[in-house]
Amino acid sequence: MDIRHLQYFVEVARLQSFTKAAQSLYITQPTISKMIKNLEEELGVVLFERTGKRIALTDAGSILLTQAQQMVQSFSNMNSSLSELMELKAGHIRIGLPPMVGVSFFPRIIGLFREKYPKITMQLFEHGAKKVEADVGSGELDIGVILLPANEERFDNFCFVRQSLMLIVPISHPLADRKDVPLHELKDEPFLLFHEEFTLHDRIIAECEKLGFQPNVVYKSTQWDFISEMVAANLGIAMLPEAICRELDQERLRVIPLTNPSIPWHLAMIWRKDSYLSFAAREWIAFAKETLV
Repeated sequence: MDIRHLQYFVEVARLQSFTKAAQSLYITQPTISKMIKNLEEELGVVLFERTGKRIALTDAGSILLTQAQQMVQSFSNMNSSLSELMELKAGHIRIGLPPMVGVSFFPRIIGLFREKYPKITMQLFEHGAKKVEADVGSGELDIGVILLPANEERFDNFCFVRQSLMLIVPISHPLADRKDVPLHELKDEPFLLFHEEFTLHDRIIAECEKLGFQPNVVYKSTQWDFISEMVAANLGIAMLPEAICRELDQERLRVIPLTNPSIPWHLAMIWRKDSYLSFAAREWIAFAKETLV
């Protein structure tokens, strides 16, 4: 038995005629008669009582009709839902974003995407890039944004931002009027860093260690705006991406390029290799690539 047997049976019962049912379904009458006969043989019951040209449901047919109508309707609903999904009219996407990234790049693109696909829902999770990468890898997230480099063996990706970290100091700081500052000159400064779950935490410490010093970390936070306020209050220096620096109060803070080395801030969208991606997720990736790159 397959769904066609039930569809044909329901149509014959509705029209009380093999001929009319065949016309309605655009098939031949022998075809529909054979399908009903096969169904009766499989179930071991007679479904229609035939009297001349008239037919009527038997008791067994009446019982089957109630169930068959529900199954045919469920199948129809399933097809409609799948069609909507494949046509990108519906779907759900789970996306992981580091807090700095979400504020700077995604409100506009999410708005544009929702205008185009209003029935696709998006669930956003704000975490540091380390957790975002781990959650994409485990399947808890469909897509994430991380700081490059990405694990090329596990993830496909595209890069959409190539910037550098900038030094942030209060306007009263001795370095405030410099055009640029080599990283090694900061070895005696109090550092304000992001929390360990942020890739930038490890990146900044690693660059300092390459130059032979361990930064004096006096405070860690998960919020870039709180870090900038701490700098403005003369509690330490910080390093923030160029995009975030555009949001800072220039009357209270100075933004200075870092040199020798500059510390890259390259962002990429990642998703798992060799893993199923929903139609909605695939469309989001294509839309983001077209809009951001």
